[in-house]
Amino acid sequence: MRTDNRGLCVSGADRPAVDAFETALARLVRGTGDPLAPCAAAVDRCPDFAMAHVLAAYLQLCGTDARGAPRAAAMLPDLRRTAQSERERRHAAVVAAYAGGDLDAASDGLDDILVEHPRDLLALHQGHLLDLRRGDARNLRDRVARVRHAWSPALPGHHAVLAMHAFGLEECGDYGQAEDLGREALAMEPADAWAHHAVAHVMEMQGRRSEGIAWMREREDTWAGDGSAAVHNWWHLALFLLDGERGDEALALYDLRLTGPAPAVTDLVDASALLWRLALRGVDCGQRWQGLADRWAPFVCDGWYAFNDCHAMMAFVAAGRWKLAEQAMAALERSAGGGTSNAAMSREVGMPLARALWDFGRRDYGAAVTALRPLRSRAHRFGGSHAQRDLIDLTLLEAARRDGQTALLRALAHERLSVRAESPLARRYLDLAADLRGAA
Repeated sequence: MRTDNRGLCVSGADRPAVDAFETALARLVRGTGDPLAPCAAAVDRCPDFAMAHVLAAYLQLCGTDARGAPRAAAMLPDLRRTAQSERERRHAAVVAAYAGGDLDAASDGLDDILVEHPRDLLALHQGHLLDLRRGDARNLRDRVARVRHAWSPALPGHHAVLAMHAFGLEECGDYGQAEDLGREALAMEPADAWAHHAVAHVMEMQGRRSEGIAWMREREDTWAGDGSAAVHNWWHLALFLLDGERGDEALALYDLRLTGPAPAVTDLVDASALLWRLALRGVDCGQRWQGLADRWAPFVCDGWYAFNDCHAMMAFVAAGRWKLAEQAMAALERSAGGGTSNAAMSREVGMPLARALWDFGRRDYGAAVTALRPLRSRAHRFGGSHAQRDLIDLTLLEAARRDGQTALLRALAHERLSVRAESPLARRYLDLAADLRGAA
């Protein structure tokens, strides 16, 4: 039996097929380059190559697009047929759970694989993405910590292990070690867009906007290609610009980089998140909301991932597309009554957040404040990063301002300044609170 580049046995493959698989895996974990073509080449060359079938299924699932689940499920017969080892059979079971919407079982299954096979880079990467999707910051950090003992710089993909650990450390607030590991990963592999992204998150959370802009611009040629992380990294650059009160530049970046002809669902999430932040700052987004609502419309009834549904709701509300907003709310309600992992996400966070966005769009700012305040402490349960979920706090700040809740606005502005001491936005809200209090 052949082995992959980290010494793990693989069934049904010859050396060229393994090489194609490794190319696809390297592109996936870096977030740069297209992994689909080499993965397909590996399957075409060796139809009995079990891990190539596994990778093909994960590629359908990890983009959080509801259309990927039935595609991955359709691959299960070939996956089960070709799986010869216990590791491969466990991957098949993970794919089945994942495609069925049981994210917790999929995550646990990947952890079990990694206990026995800590050098399974695909299992580590998919577990890492599931931890992010489920908002499990501790496991985002600790899943990688549990396997690092088995890795060394001599092993292909070591940079990706460091990059994943860097992001997990950042989400747990260990910013110094996170930045060090991210930079170490980039020294090994400058094209690792996930490592670049981890360092960008550190700078975002620390309010280092000038450094962040320089970080993104100086390394742009390493991450701004055709990979899965490119749009998200453009989004991070836009956040740095916006934090520096450069909304016009952030809007221009939206037009140039976040409006591709066939965006992935994750790209639509970034587009909604940026336009909503711009609108909260008073930037006129014009007809952009209509175009974004049109792009979200085909996904309105998915009910696959509440995090996505709420970002779709932003577009529908801001565009005044209330029928689509009603359909999105109905999809969340159906999801909340189901038996998948998304049911809890929808009940606990998705539905109340969507209702708050609805209220905000209807200019019932008091109701939005009432819904958003208790939501902040449990928002992690529907996934995403701290930087992504910051949108909830930003919406609460603006709703409090528009509703004239001066004391709350002042308190929230001070809260923000305690972690972002140089935040122009927090300073502006503090000044606005003083103005409102003086005018009362």
